Amino acid sequence: MEKGILLESGTNELELVEFEVGQNKYGINVIKVKEIIQPLPITTIPHSHSFVEGIIQLRGEVLPVVSMEKVLGYPSNLTKSTGKYIVTEFNRQKVVFHVDNVSQIHRISWQDIEKPSTMVHDDHTRVIGVVKHADDMILILDFESIMVEINPESGIHVDQVRKLGKRERSNKKIVIAEDSPLLRKLLHETLTEAGYENIDSFENGELALNYLLSLREAGTLKEDVQIVITDIEMPQMDGHHLTRRIKEEKELSTLPVIIFSSLITEDLKHKGEKVGAEAQVSKPEIEKLVQLIDQHIK
Repeated sequence: MEKGILLESGTNELELVEFEVGQNKYGINVIKVKEIIQPLPITTIPHSHSFVEGIIQLRGEVLPVVSMEKVLGYPSNLTKSTGKYIVTEFNRQKVVFHVDNVSQIHRISWQDIEKPSTMVHDDHTRVIGVVKHADDMILILDFESIMVEINPESGIHVDQVRKLGKRERSNKKIVIAEDSPLLRKLLHETLTEAGYENIDSFENGELALNYLLSLREAGTLKEDVQIVITDIEMPQMDGHHLTRRIKEEKELSTLPVIIFSSLITEDLKHKGEKVGAEAQVSKPEIEKLVQLIDQHIK
């Protein structure tokens, strides 16, 4: 797929691939997208998840195809040979999303992405952000939680940290910035099992930064927070920009930051390094995250 200019690290911008399902327009971060192709012959798999149409072979790789009509609860209008395939890679897995159409790429600021109204947003919603564009709205979907629903093994599990044994970490304070309600809940449960019971969670980087700055003004930052864990993709302020802002503020700069994101790959690690993150871990490697927290926390 032809992608735009590579974005500088920490600018709080992203490029969004706009696609259509039913009458609505949706968006996916271009970093997740490997390519956009015409539909290929599908082999159906008996007893697979209802969202999964089957599998395809693409340049020697066998990839699952997920129907976005089924994910979003639309009547099925697509056939196996119509629409477009968005080939993606995140959370260390590749998956193909079958959509009605792919239209264009937008370069926007995370500040332009608004949280859906509480009237239409709860812990189980698929929509985690809304972009106003001209007379339309582009809905940002929580692709990570969609994949966890299809394949629970791809998610975060408490069992992954139980092997670390009983540990006393309750006096250590962690600040988490994560926009997905599901992942905030899973992170809280898992880190609590690992002994880290003192956690404050925020749904975007801006709220997390404002909290840290308020502690700095109160003179209690060093006592109140020992480490920050941040996702990358978040409305208002993304994790790279949050990390850069922390490292630019004199009193905050020594605070360790670990980026925990589905977008951590060898090709993209340089972005986190450039903004000064102490470590980066790909979801859902929660055991590795806990070990890094142990290593960097004071």
